[in-house]
Amino acid sequence: MYNASGQTDIDAQIARYAPLVKRIAHHMMARLPANVQVDDLIQTGMLGLLDAIQRFDAAQGAQFETYASQRIRGAILDGLRANDWIPREVRRNSRKIEEAMNALEQQLGRTASEREVADEMGVPLEEYHRMLLDARGNQLVYYDDFDGDGDEHFLDRNCGDSESGPLEVLLDEDFRRELSMAIDSLPEREKLVMALYYDEELNLKEIGAVLGVGESRVCQLHSQAIARLRGKLKNMR
Repeated sequence: MYNASGQTDIDAQIARYAPLVKRIAHHMMARLPANVQVDDLIQTGMLGLLDAIQRFDAAQGAQFETYASQRIRGAILDGLRANDWIPREVRRNSRKIEEAMNALEQQLGRTASEREVADEMGVPLEEYHRMLLDARGNQLVYYDDFDGDGDEHFLDRNCGDSESGPLEVLLDEDFRRELSMAIDSLPEREKLVMALYYDEELNLKEIGAVLGVGESRVCQLHSQAIARLRGKLKNMR
């Protein structure tokens, strides 16, 4: 889009691609703790969009939307990195959920129910549900999750777009087969949540509408599915 003088019409570009910023921000929210506000992500993402408009060079052969998406996402991550908002307790509880599920499913030879996991952890079901909501910031399945002490920077581990280790592992046929098997073994409701979020790229509110539940329940199911996957993949490897 250009103005009468042949220069990029920044205001028109911002208006056109503002929905892209909102879509990216809402999609990233499922990977972040409940204390992060989507409006803050959108505001930071708009700065990324502005930067993309000013820096884009069509001669490089890239599509603007692809380029802008990378800049928007990068701006949001940079803004989040400036504030270390993940409490260590949340990380510890996430690992406890994963360990409890893993132990139960090895013992029972089947998928453990929510109440069984809560009992294994020695907490009331309501407390377990709260921990799942808190664990919404511990979402993506990356190979880095299977190594190290778990205290590396959260964003680099869970939201970063690394082109090295995780990508190389996902291209590995054995790992892809293991991941596919792990996903197939999820309870149907959790499998549907994963498909709607990662394949269909629906946000939490949209998934809730499909399932007939609230966003908080979608968060719980999502966190629970990831915990199961981590445990299964660790056992496989």
